Amino acid sequence: MKASVALFLLLAIGAHAVPLDRQRSLVYDANGRLHLVNPDPYSTVNEELEPLFNAETDVVFRLFTRSNPNSAQVIGWNDASSVQSSNFNPSHPTRFTVHGWNGDGTSGLHANIRSNYFAVGDFNVINVDWGAGAQTANYVTARNRVAAVGSVISGMVNTLVSASGISRNSVSLIGHSLGAHAAGNAGKNQNGQINTVVGLDPAGPLFSLDNSDIMGSNDAQYVEAVFSNAGTLGFDLPLGNANFYPNGGRSQPGCGTDVSGNCAHSRAHEYFAESISSSAGFRATRCASHSEILNGQCTPSGSDARMGGEPSNQGRGVSGVYWFNTNSASPFAQG
Repeated sequence: MKASVALFLLLAIGAHAVPLDRQRSLVYDANGRLHLVNPDPYSTVNEELEPLFNAETDVVFRLFTRSNPNSAQVIGWNDASSVQSSNFNPSHPTRFTVHGWNGDGTSGLHANIRSNYFAVGDFNVINVDWGAGAQTANYVTARNRVAAVGSVISGMVNTLVSASGISRNSVSLIGHSLGAHAAGNAGKNQNGQINTVVGLDPAGPLFSLDNSDIMGSNDAQYVEAVFSNAGTLGFDLPLGNANFYPNGGRSQPGCGTDVSGNCAHSRAHEYFAESISSSAGFRATRCASHSEILNGQCTPSGSDARMGGEPSNQGRGVSGVYWFNTNSASPFAQG
Protein backbone atom coordinates (compact mmCIF):
# COMPACT_ATOMS: atom_id res chain seq x y z
CA MET A 1 0.00 0.00 0.00
CA LYS A 2 2.76 2.45 0.94
CA ALA A 3 4.62 1.66 -2.24
CA SER A 4 1.57 2.38 -4.38
CA VAL A 5 0.91 5.68 -2.58
CA ALA A 6 4.52 6.73 -3.03
CA LEU A 7 4.38 5.82 -6.72
CA PHE A 8 1.17 7.81 -7.13
CA LEU A 9 2.68 10.86 -5.48
CA LEU A 10 5.77 10.79 -7.67
CA LEU A 11 3.64 10.44 -10.79
CA ALA A 12 1.22 13.12 -9.63
CA ILE A 13 3.99 15.54 -8.84
CA GLY A 14 5.32 14.86 -12.31
CA ALA A 15 8.86 14.70 -11.00
CA HIS A 16 11.73 13.03 -12.80
CA ALA A 17 13.00 11.04 -9.83
CA VAL A 18 16.26 9.18 -9.56
CA PRO A 19 15.83 6.43 -6.93
CA LEU A 20 18.64 6.16 -4.40
CA ASP A 21 17.14 3.74 -1.91
CA ARG A 22 13.72 2.78 -0.55
CA GLN A 23 13.23 6.01 1.34
CA ARG A 24 14.99 8.69 -0.69
CA SER A 25 14.89 9.95 -4.26
CA LEU A 26 16.35 12.85 -6.18
CA VAL A 27 13.39 14.96 -7.34
CA TYR A 28 13.21 18.17 -9.36
CA ASP A 29 11.26 21.02 -7.81
CA ALA A 30 9.28 23.68 -9.71
CA ASN A 31 12.47 25.64 -10.38
CA GLY A 32 14.26 22.65 -11.89
CA ARG A 33 16.56 22.11 -8.91
CA LEU A 34 17.31 18.65 -7.58
CA HIS A 35 16.38 17.75 -4.00
CA LEU A 36 16.98 14.63 -1.94
CA VAL A 37 13.48 13.85 -0.74
CA ASN A 38 11.35 11.20 0.88
CA PRO A 39 8.39 10.86 -1.51
CA ASP A 40 6.24 8.74 0.83
CA PRO A 41 3.75 10.96 2.70
CA TYR A 42 3.18 8.22 5.30
CA SER A 43 6.83 7.61 6.13
CA THR A 44 8.22 8.46 9.55
CA VAL A 45 11.84 8.19 8.41
CA ASN A 46 13.80 11.26 9.55
CA GLU A 47 10.58 12.68 10.98
CA GLU A 48 12.55 14.21 13.82
CA LEU A 49 14.52 16.22 11.24
CA GLU A 50 11.41 17.78 9.70
CA PRO A 51 11.52 21.42 10.84
CA LEU A 52 8.49 22.77 12.65
CA PHE A 53 6.66 25.55 10.83
CA ASN A 54 4.59 28.28 12.41
CA ALA A 55 3.16 30.49 9.70
CA GLU A 56 2.62 33.39 12.10
CA THR A 57 6.32 33.59 12.95
CA ASP A 58 8.01 31.98 9.95
CA VAL A 59 6.44 33.70 6.94
CA VAL A 60 8.53 36.72 5.94
CA PHE A 61 7.10 39.72 4.06
CA ARG A 62 9.58 41.78 2.07
CA LEU A 63 8.46 45.12 0.63
CA PHE A 64 9.91 46.52 -2.59
CA THR A 65 9.05 49.84 -4.23
CA ARG A 66 10.63 51.94 -6.95
CA SER A 67 12.53 53.65 -4.12
CA ASN A 68 14.01 50.29 -3.05
CA PRO A 69 13.61 48.01 -6.09
CA ASN A 70 16.32 45.55 -5.04
CA SER A 71 16.82 46.11 -1.31
CA ALA A 72 13.95 44.70 0.70
CA GLN A 73 12.27 46.23 3.73
CA VAL A 74 10.87 43.55 6.04
CA ILE A 75 7.39 44.35 7.33
CA GLY A 76 5.40 42.37 9.89
CA TRP A 77 1.92 41.01 9.40
CA ASN A 78 1.02 42.12 12.95
CA ASP A 79 3.26 45.18 13.16
CA ALA A 80 1.65 48.38 11.91
CA SER A 81 4.72 50.43 12.85
CA SER A 82 6.88 48.41 10.45
CA VAL A 83 4.56 49.43 7.62
CA GLN A 84 4.41 53.07 8.67
CA SER A 85 8.19 53.35 8.85
CA SER A 86 8.72 51.69 5.46
CA ASN A 87 8.46 52.95 1.88
CA PHE A 88 4.92 51.59 1.61
CA ASN A 89 2.82 54.19 -0.19
CA PRO A 90 -0.95 53.84 0.22
CA SER A 91 -1.56 55.81 -2.98
CA HIS A 92 0.13 53.06 -5.03
CA PRO A 93 -1.39 49.64 -5.89
CA THR A 94 -0.17 46.72 -3.81
CA ARG A 95 0.85 43.37 -5.31
CA PHE A 96 1.81 40.23 -3.38
CA THR A 97 3.85 37.43 -5.00
CA VAL A 98 3.81 33.94 -3.46
CA HIS A 99 6.18 31.07 -4.37
CA GLY A 100 5.50 27.34 -4.39
CA TRP A 101 7.03 24.09 -3.10
CA ASN A 102 10.74 24.23 -2.21
CA GLY A 103 10.81 27.92 -3.04
CA ASP A 104 11.68 30.88 -0.86
CA GLY A 105 12.26 34.61 -1.09
CA THR A 106 14.87 34.11 -3.82
CA SER A 107 12.55 32.20 -6.17
CA GLY A 108 12.70 33.60 -9.68
CA LEU A 109 9.06 34.62 -9.97
CA HIS A 110 9.46 37.32 -7.29
CA ALA A 111 12.14 39.41 -9.02
CA ASN A 112 10.77 38.81 -12.51
CA ILE A 113 7.22 39.91 -11.69
CA ARG A 114 8.48 42.79 -9.54
CA SER A 115 10.76 44.21 -12.24
CA ASN A 116 7.91 44.18 -14.75
CA TYR A 117 5.62 46.06 -12.35
CA PHE A 118 8.25 48.72 -11.78
CA ALA A 119 8.71 49.02 -15.55
CA VAL A 120 5.15 50.32 -15.90
CA GLY A 121 4.49 52.27 -12.71
CA ASP A 122 4.69 52.76 -8.96
CA PHE A 123 3.66 49.73 -6.91
CA ASN A 124 4.10 48.30 -3.45
CA VAL A 125 5.32 44.78 -4.28
CA ILE A 126 5.43 42.38 -1.35
CA ASN A 127 7.45 39.20 -1.69
CA VAL A 128 5.90 36.45 0.48
CA ASP A 129 8.61 34.06 1.68
CA TRP A 130 7.22 30.90 3.28
CA GLY A 131 10.35 28.92 2.54
CA ALA A 132 10.50 27.70 6.14
CA GLY A 133 7.35 25.73 5.34
CA ALA A 134 7.82 25.09 1.63
CA GLN A 135 11.35 23.72 1.77
CA THR A 136 10.52 20.27 3.03
CA ALA A 137 11.34 16.80 1.75
CA ASN A 138 7.69 15.87 1.92
CA TYR A 139 5.40 17.49 -0.65
CA VAL A 140 2.29 16.59 1.32
CA THR A 141 3.64 18.53 4.32
CA ALA A 142 4.05 21.69 2.24
CA ARG A 143 0.69 21.13 0.56
CA ASN A 144 -1.05 21.04 3.95
CA ARG A 145 0.41 24.42 4.92
CA VAL A 146 -1.23 26.56 2.24
CA ALA A 147 -4.23 27.46 4.41
CA ALA A 148 -2.02 28.66 7.27
CA VAL A 149 0.15 30.68 4.89
CA GLY A 150 -2.97 32.20 3.34
CA SER A 151 -4.25 33.17 6.78
CA VAL A 152 -1.06 35.09 7.56
CA ILE A 153 -1.10 36.82 4.17
CA SER A 154 -4.65 37.90 4.99
CA GLY A 155 -3.35 39.22 8.32
CA MET A 156 -0.77 41.27 6.41
CA VAL A 157 -3.54 42.76 4.26
CA ASN A 158 -5.46 43.70 7.42
CA THR A 159 -2.38 45.38 8.85
CA LEU A 160 -1.82 47.35 5.64
CA VAL A 161 -5.44 48.52 5.76
CA SER A 162 -5.26 49.58 9.41
CA ALA A 163 -1.78 51.10 9.20
CA SER A 164 -2.17 53.03 5.95
CA GLY A 165 -5.85 53.21 5.11
CA ILE A 166 -5.53 51.45 1.75
CA SER A 167 -8.56 49.92 0.09
CA ARG A 168 -8.67 46.17 -0.42
CA ASN A 169 -9.69 47.05 -3.95
CA SER A 170 -6.08 48.15 -4.58
CA VAL A 171 -4.62 44.74 -3.65
CA SER A 172 -3.85 41.78 -5.89
CA LEU A 173 -2.38 38.42 -4.83
CA ILE A 174 -0.32 36.44 -7.35
CA GLY A 175 0.81 32.91 -6.50
CA HIS A 176 2.53 30.08 -8.37
CA SER A 177 1.85 26.36 -7.81
CA LEU A 178 1.21 25.83 -4.07
CA GLY A 179 1.52 29.60 -3.77
CA ALA A 180 -1.60 29.94 -5.92
CA HIS A 181 -3.64 28.06 -3.33
CA ALA A 182 -2.02 30.10 -0.53
CA ALA A 183 -3.07 33.28 -2.36
CA GLY A 184 -6.56 31.87 -2.76
CA ASN A 185 -6.78 31.11 0.94
CA ALA A 186 -5.73 34.67 1.74
CA GLY A 187 -8.57 35.84 -0.45
CA LYS A 188 -11.02 33.52 1.30
CA ASN A 189 -10.00 35.03 4.63
CA GLN A 190 -10.74 38.45 3.16
CA ASN A 191 -14.24 37.27 2.21
CA GLY A 192 -13.51 37.85 -1.47
CA GLN A 193 -12.97 41.60 -1.03
CA ILE A 194 -9.48 41.63 -2.59
CA ASN A 195 -9.48 43.04 -6.11
CA THR A 196 -7.73 40.13 -7.86
CA VAL A 197 -6.22 36.72 -7.16
CA VAL A 198 -4.05 35.21 -9.90
CA GLY A 199 -3.14 31.52 -9.72
CA LEU A 200 -0.20 30.59 -11.95
CA ASP A 201 -0.39 26.87 -12.72
CA PRO A 202 -2.06 26.11 -9.37
CA ALA A 203 -0.60 22.92 -7.89
CA GLY A 204 -2.47 19.76 -8.85
CA PRO A 205 -1.14 16.86 -6.75
CA LEU A 206 -3.30 16.14 -3.69
CA PHE A 207 -5.86 18.84 -4.55
CA SER A 208 -9.46 18.25 -5.57
CA LEU A 209 -12.41 20.55 -6.14
CA ASP A 210 -14.02 19.60 -2.84
CA ASN A 211 -10.98 20.67 -0.78
CA SER A 212 -11.73 23.68 1.42
CA ASP A 213 -8.22 25.07 0.85
CA ILE A 214 -8.16 24.93 -2.95
CA MET A 215 -8.08 28.20 -4.87
CA GLY A 216 -11.58 29.12 -6.06
CA SER A 217 -13.54 31.65 -8.09
CA ASN A 218 -14.98 33.37 -4.99
CA ASP A 219 -11.60 34.18 -3.44
CA ALA A 220 -11.57 37.74 -4.86
CA GLN A 221 -13.65 40.12 -6.90
CA TYR A 222 -11.88 38.57 -9.90
CA VAL A 223 -9.93 35.30 -9.94
CA GLU A 224 -7.73 34.35 -12.87
CA ALA A 225 -5.97 31.01 -13.37
CA VAL A 226 -3.24 30.24 -15.90
CA PHE A 227 -2.61 26.56 -16.63
CA SER A 228 0.71 25.69 -18.25
CA ASN A 229 1.30 22.10 -17.04
CA ALA A 230 -2.28 21.06 -16.31
CA GLY A 231 -2.78 17.46 -15.28
CA THR A 232 0.81 16.95 -14.11
CA LEU A 233 2.33 19.53 -11.78
CA GLY A 234 -0.64 21.82 -12.28
CA PHE A 235 -4.33 21.35 -11.52
CA ASP A 236 -6.39 20.29 -14.53
CA LEU A 237 -9.85 21.81 -14.09
CA PRO A 238 -10.89 25.48 -14.24
CA LEU A 239 -10.56 27.23 -10.87
CA GLY A 240 -11.07 30.91 -11.60
CA ASN A 241 -13.61 33.22 -13.15
CA ALA A 242 -11.32 33.24 -16.17
CA ASN A 243 -9.08 30.28 -16.97
CA PHE A 244 -6.29 30.58 -19.53
CA TYR A 245 -4.67 27.58 -21.21
CA PRO A 246 -1.58 28.73 -23.13
CA ASN A 247 -0.80 26.36 -26.00
CA GLY A 248 -3.51 24.03 -24.70
CA GLY A 249 -2.25 24.17 -21.10
CA ARG A 250 -0.28 20.93 -20.84
CA SER A 251 3.09 21.36 -22.51
CA GLN A 252 4.81 24.51 -23.67
CA PRO A 253 6.86 25.28 -26.80
CA GLY A 254 10.56 25.58 -26.17
CA CYS A 255 10.47 23.10 -23.28
CA GLY A 256 11.63 20.09 -25.29
CA THR A 257 10.62 16.70 -23.91
CA ASP A 258 10.27 18.23 -20.40
CA VAL A 259 9.99 14.84 -18.68
CA SER A 260 9.52 16.35 -15.23
CA GLY A 261 7.12 19.06 -16.38
CA ASN A 262 9.12 21.73 -14.56
CA CYS A 263 9.77 23.86 -17.62
CA ALA A 264 6.08 24.04 -18.54
CA HIS A 265 5.10 24.54 -14.88
CA SER A 266 7.36 27.60 -14.62
CA ARG A 267 6.15 29.09 -17.88
CA ALA A 268 2.94 30.29 -16.19
CA HIS A 269 4.77 32.82 -14.01
CA GLU A 270 7.08 33.77 -16.89
CA TYR A 271 4.08 34.51 -19.14
CA PHE A 272 2.37 36.50 -16.40
CA ALA A 273 5.47 38.56 -15.62
CA GLU A 274 5.85 39.44 -19.30
CA SER A 275 2.15 40.30 -19.60
CA ILE A 276 2.53 43.18 -17.14
CA SER A 277 4.79 45.25 -19.38
CA SER A 278 4.26 43.67 -22.80
CA SER A 279 3.15 45.99 -25.59
CA ALA A 280 1.92 42.99 -27.59
CA GLY A 281 0.10 41.21 -24.78
CA PHE A 282 -1.37 37.72 -24.64
CA ARG A 283 -4.64 37.94 -26.56
CA ALA A 284 -6.69 34.81 -25.90
CA THR A 285 -9.68 33.23 -27.62
CA ARG A 286 -12.66 32.29 -25.49
CA CYS A 287 -13.44 28.62 -26.12
CA ALA A 288 -16.77 26.82 -26.08
CA SER A 289 -15.79 24.42 -23.29
CA HIS A 290 -12.96 23.03 -21.20
CA SER A 291 -13.52 19.58 -22.72
CA GLU A 292 -12.66 21.08 -26.10
CA ILE A 293 -9.36 22.32 -24.76
CA LEU A 294 -8.64 18.83 -23.41
CA ASN A 295 -8.97 17.61 -26.98
CA GLY A 296 -6.63 20.27 -28.31
CA GLN A 297 -9.41 22.32 -29.87
CA CYS A 298 -11.03 25.72 -29.36
CA THR A 299 -14.23 26.84 -30.99
CA PRO A 300 -14.42 30.63 -30.56
CA SER A 301 -17.28 31.49 -28.23
CA GLY A 302 -17.66 35.04 -26.99
CA SER A 303 -15.23 37.92 -26.80
CA ASP A 304 -11.46 37.58 -26.70
CA ALA A 305 -9.60 38.61 -23.54
CA ARG A 306 -6.03 39.22 -22.56
CA MET A 307 -4.24 37.07 -20.01
CA GLY A 308 -2.68 38.85 -17.04
CA GLY A 309 -1.68 42.42 -17.65
CA GLU A 310 -1.94 45.48 -15.43
CA PRO A 311 -4.54 46.31 -14.33
CA SER A 312 -6.23 42.92 -14.27
CA ASN A 313 -9.50 41.98 -15.99
CA GLN A 314 -11.47 42.74 -12.83
CA GLY A 315 -14.74 44.46 -13.67
CA ARG A 316 -14.56 43.64 -17.38
CA GLY A 317 -16.89 40.65 -17.33
CA VAL A 318 -14.15 38.23 -18.36
CA SER A 319 -15.10 34.63 -17.60
CA GLY A 320 -14.85 31.14 -19.02
CA VAL A 321 -11.97 29.23 -20.60
CA TYR A 322 -9.44 30.70 -23.01
CA TRP A 323 -6.69 29.53 -25.32
CA PHE A 324 -3.68 31.50 -26.58
CA ASN A 325 -0.45 30.56 -28.29
CA THR A 326 3.04 31.76 -27.41
CA ASN A 327 6.50 31.93 -28.87
CA SER A 328 8.97 29.27 -27.73
CA ALA A 329 11.26 31.81 -26.03
CA SER A 330 11.03 35.27 -24.51
CA PRO A 331 9.38 37.48 -25.61
CA PHE A 332 6.57 34.94 -25.47
CA ALA A 333 3.62 37.18 -26.37
CA GLN A 334 2.23 37.04 -29.90
CA GLY A 335 -0.41 39.73 -29.39
